[in-house]
This record gives sequence, structure tokens and C-alpha cells, in this order.
Amino acid sequence: MEAERKPRELDIDGIQKILPHRYPFLLIDRVLDYEPGGFALARKCVSGNESFFQGHFPAYPVMPGVLAIEALAQTGAVALLSMPENKGKLAFFGGIRNARFRQKIRPGDVLELRCELCRMHGPVGIGKAEARIDGKTAVSAELTFMIG
Repeated sequence: MEAERKPRELDIDGIQKILPHRYPFLLIDRVLDYEPGGFALARKCVSGNESFFQGHFPAYPVMPGVLAIEALAQTGAVALLSMPENKGKLAFFGGIRNARFRQKIRPGDVLELRCELCRMHGPVGIGKAEARIDGKTAVSAELTFMIG
């Protein structure tokens, strides 16, 4: 019987050692678990003070879908850039496929972000990503990453 693995967690300082993103574009607050080259599970606490809510939409604030996809990509980038051979490198978008937006993301929501890397071909990685709110899928997509 295999011993249960203790989750690898990262606070904001640990995240910033892996990702180059900074305020206002760092869109994950905590990494709950990750496996270098395998997956990452992160959390984003959506605050009413987010700058994008000033214009999207002032009377009914909703997190833009493209920023939810970016938060998922940053989650996947933790899995990619935590690999020893990728330390200090950048992860760029190579593509977004089958993006689906099933639920509005509003102030007060807590996003659980998961990206599982499915394939790696040299500097290109493909991940299946999903953002959930209270256990329900809000956003899903297949993301392609380019390591540079």
C-alpha cells in the first residue's frame, strides 16, 4: 500500500518564485497542491475591489472570461515552471481550445482552479483546465503552453 502524499502548497511568496506575474496581473492567491510536470490546484478569491470590476460591469460586476482563462493558465504554469528544467523560464499561451463559460464569476466567489498537463512535446505542453465555484464548473478549456 502506497503512503498518502502530503500536498505541496505555495503561498503568494512561493508562487512569485515560480511565476513572473505581479499585481495587478497575478490572478492566483494560493496553490493548494501541485506536481511538477503533472498538475496544479490553486485558489483565487474574487474580491469586489478587483480593478476590472470598475468597467466590467459597474452595475453588475462579472469577472471577464478571458481573465478566468488567464487564472487557469497561471495555474498550469505552476505545474510547468516548477519542473527543474524550466526554472527561470516563461510559459506563454500557444492556444486555447474548447473554452466553455458555464457560470458567471462574481465578487465573493472562490475559484478552485485545476490544470492537469496531458501531453508534453519538447517546449510545448497541453493541459486540461477547469475553474469551479462551490463544486460546480464555471469555466473549462484545453490550454496549450509554450516554454521560452
